[in-house]
Amino acid sequence: MLRKKQAKNNTDKISSDLVKNIDKIKNDFSYQVNNDFSFRMLTAKYNQKRICLCYYASIVNSDKIEESIIEPLLEQDGDSLIDIVTVECVKTMTDSTEINHNVTSGKVILFMEDHPIAYAFDVTKFEHRQVSLAENENVVRGPKEAFSESIHINISLIRKRIRNQQLVSEVQHIGQRSKQDIHMIYIADLVNEELLKEIRARIQQITVDSVQNLELLEQHIEDRPLSIFPTILYTERPDNACTYINRGHVILLMESSAACLIVPINFWAFLQNIEDRYSRVVFGNFARTIRFLSLFLTTMVSALYVALANFHSEMIPLDLLLAIASARDQVPLPLLFEVILMEVAFELIREAGVRIPNPLGPTIGIVGALILGQAAVEANIISPIVVIVSALSGLTSFVISDPSFNFTVRLTRFIFIFGACFFGIYSLMITFTLWMMYAVSIKSFGVPYFAPLAPNYRSNNDTYFRKPLKKEKWRPKYLLPKDLKMIKK
Repeated sequence: MLRKKQAKNNTDKISSDLVKNIDKIKNDFSYQVNNDFSFRMLTAKYNQKRICLCYYASIVNSDKIEESIIEPLLEQDGDSLIDIVTVECVKTMTDSTEINHNVTSGKVILFMEDHPIAYAFDVTKFEHRQVSLAENENVVRGPKEAFSESIHINISLIRKRIRNQQLVSEVQHIGQRSKQDIHMIYIADLVNEELLKEIRARIQQITVDSVQNLELLEQHIEDRPLSIFPTILYTERPDNACTYINRGHVILLMESSAACLIVPINFWAFLQNIEDRYSRVVFGNFARTIRFLSLFLTTMVSALYVALANFHSEMIPLDLLLAIASARDQVPLPLLFEVILMEVAFELIREAGVRIPNPLGPTIGIVGALILGQAAVEANIISPIVVIVSALSGLTSFVISDPSFNFTVRLTRFIFIFGACFFGIYSLMITFTLWMMYAVSIKSFGVPYFAPLAPNYRSNNDTYFRKPLKKEKWRPKYLLPKDLKMIKK
């Protein structure tokens, strides 16, 4: 076994024979078939030795290769290769596997005659969008920039906002066949080391062939894959990511993903918005109040209507009860079926509006809400009060902007409706208690989901309402940061 391992290690090392190195890399990249793989032979002026350049033509900057590598080698004298080539980043390698990974990452590999070392020059040029507006997180106040599909642009957007020498971009590799780089961004003298170990361990445990983007990575590293509660925050805004980095969180970036993942995270983060901090205290807290009220209405209003109308009619004012009874007089369906039918119809309209082309989205919403709703009422399939209740629960769900938590809210609404159909308020409260017990039991990378409220940790006490910026003194203690204080005196 040891001999086999040593033999394999020997075959992975490059040779000082230039022809052998060229033949091996041609074989690895199927040179005769793979039209994208290119190589260039030349003789360096400074030492009169043959040199071979290997690269993928579609993902490198050809002008930079010509100006910074080929022309200096052909025209200039010097003591070493590093002194002649003018590319910013140069890396030396002796392992064939590492060489192949660098080629697929957009590097140019240089082999030299009678030289058992390969050089990798960073001339990557992946095609991507330029910095634009965030599409899923509308900006009212604050920076308009959003992440793009380029990892270099995304890191520069973060470094532009956090100008600290302790800001680290640590790279982890993932994928067995298609290797991708995951960048962990954090402040080294602030972040908890145990948190970093946990993130590294989860990434290293992934043994799939390929993880193409952050959206797939999230599903590999989350705590409970079958839970309806998200435990990782997904954001397209660099300013939001930087706020969490300064608190002691870690963000994850990948090439070809126009967003980042923030870990760990708690329940309250999905109900807060970075623009709450950009607004004055009163305005920001008013927005949070609307958000919490919307969370209650979207999850509870339909379930409460089913519970009160079916089991606790004595709690409804007499005039309203008579109006509900008269409206349902001609409706043949049970109340539960009415509510479920309208909720499902609203979800269909929502999904149709998201999936179809943008110009048709508002049209589908108007047609679905007005024409179909009015037709259902006139046909005595649905009572008008159910249309109002379903519209209220559906519209308030749009206040929850995070896509993952929005699905949590929508699924919770159906859970509470079915819970209310058995024994009214009593079964609804039992369902709510079980829902809360389950939510409290969740952890995100070791952090309790309802921290700092349950369990109680020292923080800025901005769980529900934020304080003036001058009074924010502490980083959240549940992260166990190395530096707890935000304000130095």
